[in-house]
Amino acid sequence: MARATAWVGWIWFAAVLMMAAGVLNFMTGLVAVIGDDNAYIDTGVNLLVFDVEGWGWAHLIFGIVIFLIGAFLAVGQTWARLLAVVLVTLNLITQFLWLPAYPVWSIIVIAIDVVVLWALIVHGDEVRED
Repeated sequence: MARATAWVGWIWFAAVLMMAAGVLNFMTGLVAVIGDDNAYIDTGVNLLVFDVEGWGWAHLIFGIVIFLIGAFLAVGQTWARLLAVVLVTLNLITQFLWLPAYPVWSIIVIAIDVVVLWALIVHGDEVRED
């Protein structure tokens, strides 16, 4: 087994960040399911209208999945690390879509995602469960 380095902290950071994101997604989804039926968002270019309840259920389920993957990542499950890499990569890609609307926030999240991906890919085996 490889000797653990300080990068293990970034793996745990990724796990805690995923669990926190899971809780926030779950709460956002819960509010959407309980609340109004439609949402109207003025993006400045287009007016988006979508079904909030369907969006809420997707966030509820996605929040639970992200939380569980983060929890399993924290205890060193290899399959959770692989799924975490996929989810963080998807988040990294979606941040480029948000870049025109929220440039500072998107750049910060992109930077965090890159560091977390580096830690998960290069140093993830340091927290592997035996």
